[in-house]
Amino acid sequence: MASSSVAKKEITIRLCGPRGFCAGVDRAIQIVVLALKEYGAPVYVRHEIVHNRYVVEGLEAKGAIFVEELDEIPEEHRKQPVVFSAHGVPKSVPADAESRNLFYLDATCPLVSKVHKQAMRHQRMGRHVVLIGHAGHPEVIGTMGQLPEGAVSLVETIEDADNYVPVDPDNLGFVTQTTLSVDDTAGVIKRLHERFPNLTAPAADSICYATTNRQEAVKQAAPGCDLFLIVGAPNSSNSKRLVEVAIRSGAKHAVLVQRASEIDWDTLGNLKTVGLSAGASAPEVIVNEIIEAFRARYNASVELADTVEETENFLVNRELRHVPLTVEDMAWVNGE
Repeated sequence: MASSSVAKKEITIRLCGPRGFCAGVDRAIQIVVLALKEYGAPVYVRHEIVHNRYVVEGLEAKGAIFVEELDEIPEEHRKQPVVFSAHGVPKSVPADAESRNLFYLDATCPLVSKVHKQAMRHQRMGRHVVLIGHAGHPEVIGTMGQLPEGAVSLVETIEDADNYVPVDPDNLGFVTQTTLSVDDTAGVIKRLHERFPNLTAPAADSICYATTNRQEAVKQAAPGCDLFLIVGAPNSSNSKRLVEVAIRSGAKHAVLVQRASEIDWDTLGNLKTVGLSAGASAPEVIVNEIIEAFRARYNASVELADTVEETENFLVNRELRHVPLTVEDMAWVNGE
């Protein structure tokens, strides 16, 4: 009984904005939700629609079935839609869908599609494409799969840039994965330019607005934070970059968590200021869950650390635009 009378320790939660869902993630989730409304369950999804277990499990509960490859879709469901994830797919995937007579909805983020077009333009102009990105990431696999084998070279680090030996050093064009560290990527591009002065940049920056904005918000909020929590999945590239940015920018400690239940309260030590942000595929309901978990243990006040307001909105596929999307349809991720 005595413990209930002990005053809770005061802490400040520095809540970053923008955070959480970007327009591309929002659109991808909406596509699955609307497809379920329009065509009924099951709706198949190739790969995780976005890198977040809460989202995947929420869509599974509504009737989505996630598969790794199209041959997993049983014969009796071939008339049901299959959705391609927000990360984009190699050209071979829609070709495979067409050969199987599948009805597919492409949820590739329009900003990833833009990178695909940039890479294809470099190739049309006779340039070998240098892709700056992380090996094995679905977006990198999708971008490399837009061009013939051997037409793209992957560079991950400054060390890779130092060791890269192109066939024609004067005929190179680069693109980048959309979810990289802005600062790290600038370092890699600088080194490539030093080695290959004729390297051609894409017509517009490949790193997307949401990645840039979330990193900038964390960078500004991090100084003075005893702990910085980033809501995101361990396979989410943009979320992992936010942890790195928080540490580099002055947070004493930074951790990636998927849910409040993952926070190890016993090891947090003496906290005064906690930074909080969320990767582009992390739902706002989990941010709220974490704030409530802190309020249960501390006298926590929330301080908004907003940098810019995002107004981007991407339309869903033409086949779904007539289907009404209500606030209730998305409340499971967006909160009330």
